[in-house]
Amino acid sequence: MIQLIVGHKGSGKTKAMVEMANKAVKESKGYVVVIEKDVRLTYEISSAARLVYSDEYAIAGYDAVYGFITGLLAGNYDITHIYIDPVFKMCGRDFEAFTQMVNKLDSLRATQDVQIIFTLSCEPEDLPYHLRDMMIENW
Repeated sequence: MIQLIVGHKGSGKTKAMVEMANKAVKESKGYVVVIEKDVRLTYEISSAARLVYSDEYAIAGYDAVYGFITGLLAGNYDITHIYIDPVFKMCGRDFEAFTQMVNKLDSLRATQDVQIIFTLSCEPEDLPYHLRDMMIENW
């Protein structure tokens, strides 16, 4: 299942994602992975989560994000949650490319039992219509 935390810059998306990830760590019977652009969340994310810095792995572009996520899932079937923050800073603000990646992820059987949550710095009305159903309301 793919979900989106959407809001303008400074609206609290990252804080909401950190709270969700830390809650998932406590409740999940599997692994929680947080993919962050840099090291700023090191002390906010529970040490029980796997925190990955995208800059260390040269993750740039939607194909790279897709490959990284599928590689994580192929290597560990016990992942229950993957949080990606902020995807537009990693890949650029390209709604079409983001939509294509989300559609590819959504069609994979391997992602059906995994919650994949992206933070997006934009207004909800900027999203393509079919992605709006994936938004988490009142995060």
